Amino acid sequence: MMQVVTGTEDKVEEQVKVMVGKELYDSCFHPMRRMKKKFRGEWREVREKLLPGYVFIESDHVQELYQELKHMPAFTRMLGKDGEQFVPLSEHEAEWLNRLAAVPLQDSGLSSDQNMEVQLSKVSVSEDDAVTILSGPLKNMEGYIRKIDLHRRIAKVEVDFMNRKTLIHLGIEMVEKRMDSRKC
Repeated sequence: MMQVVTGTEDKVEEQVKVMVGKELYDSCFHPMRRMKKKFRGEWREVREKLLPGYVFIESDHVQELYQELKHMPAFTRMLGKDGEQFVPLSEHEAEWLNRLAAVPLQDSGLSSDQNMEVQLSKVSVSEDDAVTILSGPLKNMEGYIRKIDLHRRIAKVEVDFMNRKTLIHLGIEMVEKRMDSRKC
């Protein structure tokens, strides 16, 4: 995992594709998420960076890859001891990232021009504003959800990332508002 200047993730991925031999890595990506945003009164689906400022690289040739990356103009630093080594994702971090994207990281088959993408979760809301996760990455993750903001269509999820608690925002889509059948 590399830390880069936020907003340069795509540029760094392109530089890796051009400047680093494909034999040194399996994939290079920054996770994306789908969100709902309101523009002029209309909800639209958009793509945003899930973890801005981070680029992930899968490789079995870590030292050789690091030597190549040091020559890249956009290279900021490796995350780890003195920025001189890669820090692999912990098993727990890889698990939640895989679960969110529904793609096994090691077996993803992602090429360096594809991104791991977290889809919207579909929810229903009862008359008393109780939210039920129907499908998507938030399904069966209730213990990690800290808050659901129905107005902004965001679920705030707390995960362990880089040895600290990190709050990430994931998109939700309301597919139904259930009314109490006794009141009809």
